[in-house]
Amino acid sequence: MRCESTSLCWHRRSVQSAAMANSSSVDQACEILRKHAANIDSTASWPAESLRAISDSGLWIPCSMREFADSTRRFSQACTSSAMIYLMHVCAIQVIAGAPNKYLFEKVKSERALSTLAFSEKGSRSHFWAPVSRAQQNGKGIQINANKSFVTSAGRADYYVLSSGAIGGKSATDSTLYLVKGGTSGVETLGEWKGLGLRGNSSAAMTFACTLDESSRLTEEGGGFKAMLDIALPWFQIGSAAVSIGIAEAALANTLKHTTSARLEHMGGSLAEIVPEIRARLARMQLAVDSSRAFLDQTLTKIEAQAPDAMLGVLGAKAVASENAVRVTDEAMRACGGAAFGSQLSVERHFRDARAASVMAPTTEILYDFIGRAVAGLPLF
Repeated sequence: MRCESTSLCWHRRSVQSAAMANSSSVDQACEILRKHAANIDSTASWPAESLRAISDSGLWIPCSMREFADSTRRFSQACTSSAMIYLMHVCAIQVIAGAPNKYLFEKVKSERALSTLAFSEKGSRSHFWAPVSRAQQNGKGIQINANKSFVTSAGRADYYVLSSGAIGGKSATDSTLYLVKGGTSGVETLGEWKGLGLRGNSSAAMTFACTLDESSRLTEEGGGFKAMLDIALPWFQIGSAAVSIGIAEAALANTLKHTTSARLEHMGGSLAEIVPEIRARLARMQLAVDSSRAFLDQTLTKIEAQAPDAMLGVLGAKAVASENAVRVTDEAMRACGGAAFGSQLSVERHFRDARAASVMAPTTEILYDFIGRAVAGLPLF
């Protein structure tokens, strides 16, 4: 598969919500997210009230990819754990909406249910597009036996968009997607999430040893690979970039607040006024945030214009934003010094949260390989 051959159908398939959220409703949701963010992080608790606020904002099913990116960025500024749960929910919703069986989407939509993706497996790890599990037909339906390595909202989601090797599949990319209801017999969450960052998103390993009926299919047999790349991947990449930008923006804002208010009393000025190295850090942070914003905006414009190189931007958006977020939060920790290291500021939380994206499939290294292949005119797979 070459980069330019990947369809831009994700833009046409974006789901229309019943009512477009206005800015004030998003602001209200962000206030609730911000209120609970520190406690969610310190206790690794599930952000139930924050997710309810997002759902009430009118963005549980976004109108467009640009609206999704903007709202996800703002949610991430307030509480990155909640934003990541929302991101995975929207990715799952887009796959469900693209399924031949339209009843499934209408059901999930009417329930205002929380959905998520269950793609990555222990046997293929960050190569999420290549499940090693294999579905089998039995007398009762489709037998699933899959060991998923990381699932956001594990044990919490109402529905899981599950990948499994296609029945009779011959290669790693022969896969099918299914919709599995939470609580189904044979679906188990393994352990509790104790991550460095994103501590409220209940990310854990899961096993799916269950029998599904034919109506659970979200793709034709063997059509999972195409759906993962044409639908799930673009929404995930754009959302991940937005999450990273939100983290970087929050870190910059908090660093500015601290360095312009904390004073060197014996020198009669704030840290930012007196220390040139801090001003240099602020400059690098601002430039990194601006570059991430610009890259994402350019990519969204290409998607909206159905530009032939839009997929290249989609691949790059997460890589650019996630690596910039790591740089920005590192600068923030250094600029704020002991106040940040001692967890007196939210900068320390941003520092930890920012590290997740670069190791989250597709990892930055895999994205660089994809982009390099695309630039060199080589097939991605």
